[in-house]
Amino acid sequence: MKSPAAQRVSLPAGTGARHGTLSLTVLTALAPAAWGTTYVVITELLPHGHPLFAGLVRALPAGLIALAITRTLPRGAWWGKAAVLGVLNIGLLTALLFVAAERLPGGVAATLAAAQPLVVALLAVVVLHERPSAWRLAWGASGVAGVGLVVLGPAAALDATGIAAGLGSAASLALGLTLTKRWGRPADVGPTAFAGWQLAAGGLFLMPVTFLVEGPPPAIDPAAALGYLWLSLVGGLIAYVLWFRGIATLPVTSVAVLVLLSPLVAAVLGAVLLGQTLGPIQLAGFGLALAAIVAGQLPAPTRSPHAVASRILEGTPR
Repeated sequence: MKSPAAQRVSLPAGTGARHGTLSLTVLTALAPAAWGTTYVVITELLPHGHPLFAGLVRALPAGLIALAITRTLPRGAWWGKAAVLGVLNIGLLTALLFVAAERLPGGVAATLAAAQPLVVALLAVVVLHERPSAWRLAWGASGVAGVGLVVLGPAAALDATGIAAGLGSAASLALGLTLTKRWGRPADVGPTAFAGWQLAAGGLFLMPVTFLVEGPPPAIDPAAALGYLWLSLVGGLIAYVLWFRGIATLPVTSVAVLVLLSPLVAAVLGAVLLGQTLGPIQLAGFGLALAAIVAGQLPAPTRSPHAVASRILEGTPR
């Protein structure tokens, strides 16, 4: 028989693993939370009319810093894989997001981007050969609806090019996320080097696009310098290291739904810092989106409520 002291410290089987998964999920969620600060940084600190330059500054310096720290370059086939992932996860994603933001109200663009968990749920079946999950699709759709209630306004307008860019950004992130899970990362490469490869590749993709579309870089005052530093170090280097670290271990569909935190954080910052109000409809949408995020971390039910109730009534072990 165990001593009273041993009984007090004993934990149920699997408790340590659950705590580890929860900690990793929280750390991974900090990445989309950091990306949610991008809107207020761009609008309040950075020069107007240069959103692509902001994306370039977020990606390329962070990637070069990560490469300088780790001194690890891709080898063999990973040169091509890192380039593809960098374009999908960072370069093309950023370009499409900013096109959508330029041609659509912010709420419409955010709602289209929030469709990404639905795309991931479908790609997981095709690319990762996972079983179709009505649970994931239902909560993914609920998350999109919740984000829509938070950020869509009565003056929301539609533009065909903007809608295509918004859906394209969701598809780019979803495909990049799925391929990241499919390919994994080399066994001897840590998340900092892995993030550095992709940030550098995404930044190199954005460089010619930025100068072709926006021309020379803007003048940078102290406030802009602070904003660019935040985007590069927090929204770039730290966020992507946490993001790719989480992708390596957590289920891809669980990671995908965490992206919904980004527009929610943007809405909270808009209310706290910019005086934007959240009415009853916005608060209801906020709760729905949070419920979708939490449900996305749970395994899909494997038994029907009727079957469980029958077992309880019959007194059979569950």
